[in-house]
Amino acid sequence: MKERSSLQDSPDPAYATLDEWILQETIPFSVDLPQSFNPAVDEVIAPFGDSVALLGFGEALHGGEDILLLRNRLFRRLVEAHGYRAIAIESSFPRAHVVNEYIAGRGPASYEDVQDAGFSHGFGRLDANRELVEWMRAYNADPSHRVKLRFYGFDGPMEMTGTESPRQVLEFVLDYLTLIDSDGGEEYRARIDSLLGRDAEWENPAAMTDPAQSVGQSPAATALRIETEELISELWLRRPELVAKSDEGRYLEAVQYATLARQLLNYHAVVAKEGAGDRIVRLLGMRDAMMADNLAYVVSVERGRGNVLAFAHNSHLRRGKAEWQLGPHALAWWTAGAYIDSIFGPRYAVIGSAVIASDANGIGRPEAGTLEARMNAVPGPARFIPTHRSRGLPAAEIAALPARSGSTKNSTYFPLTPQSLTDFDWLVVLDATAYARGSPPLQQ
Repeated sequence: MKERSSLQDSPDPAYATLDEWILQETIPFSVDLPQSFNPAVDEVIAPFGDSVALLGFGEALHGGEDILLLRNRLFRRLVEAHGYRAIAIESSFPRAHVVNEYIAGRGPASYEDVQDAGFSHGFGRLDANRELVEWMRAYNADPSHRVKLRFYGFDGPMEMTGTESPRQVLEFVLDYLTLIDSDGGEEYRARIDSLLGRDAEWENPAAMTDPAQSVGQSPAATALRIETEELISELWLRRPELVAKSDEGRYLEAVQYATLARQLLNYHAVVAKEGAGDRIVRLLGMRDAMMADNLAYVVSVERGRGNVLAFAHNSHLRRGKAEWQLGPHALAWWTAGAYIDSIFGPRYAVIGSAVIASDANGIGRPEAGTLEARMNAVPGPARFIPTHRSRGLPAAEIAALPARSGSTKNSTYFPLTPQSLTDFDWLVVLDATAYARGSPPLQQ
């Protein structure tokens, strides 16, 4: 693992074996006991110093109830003791605006009004996400908290089985421009509306497996990509005027939405590519690059207000390549974490997570000799392990680690690998996790 100036400068202790390192360096804790949890979090954050602006927290699987509750408690501690003022989760960037309005005390009156409109992937229906959002809303309502919390999504406007229409992101930009320049904005709107067509055509789920079903390379879609480039150029060329007539924050937000519209249209174009052997892996990489771009924007917005916690699957926030066995195809692509690491360097740190066992999620006990089994040697119910202090461990022992078996119910679960020791600064390992309240039922 490369040297990171945000971590402790003192040399790592030398350990003869992986098991010795785990026994000596692990920090056990209980999420339910503040006197145990808070000092453990403080010890994790301390080596990063003041340089980290973005802290990633990865989940080992989607639907891990105890991981979500840990995230909520972690964010609360980061807010109360470490200057964090925003959280960004693996959910649609444009939709999250609705949730942020809600926690600010504006817009929707109840969580039910935002749980679908404000989240993608059905994540708004998870009870743990409701609890997070309601806590943030209550925090912001307290007048003693002068710096308010913000909520972001950093995923693209897409699902695994489909991709959203570009209408929402383009209309955000058009509304901004029209408020400042009514005639000019309406001219763009007329041309763009004539090319958008029906949202259902853009969002046809059959297009993910059959490129012929996609409209992403139709004449109208190609013309819309050109119009979007023209719209971005308009924003760039008129920046002094637009900033003066609105403000820099609103202007940069409009530029981010316009950039997202460009990325989404490019994504649709790849969905429509016939016979492209690397089509799926290219789409996966484009999504992660989109995530990274959104995270970079969020950190830039929050500069001067506080730090940001990003929460998503381990496979998005890790520093190395993501790997996925899709039938006979072994897919690998650069992650959002890899992009962010190349941009932010020591300003980015990331905690990955792992689960020892979970009956509810179809995860049995880890086989002997696996990384999860070895980490279970330290009593839980949870423990932090400083992977940034694993340099110097016997390389042959690390390389020879066997992989544990996966899940029989939850396809989003991925076991740890030797690469996990270099992809994350810390690992948090839980004895068990329930299946998230509010999630759709799992099938064997």
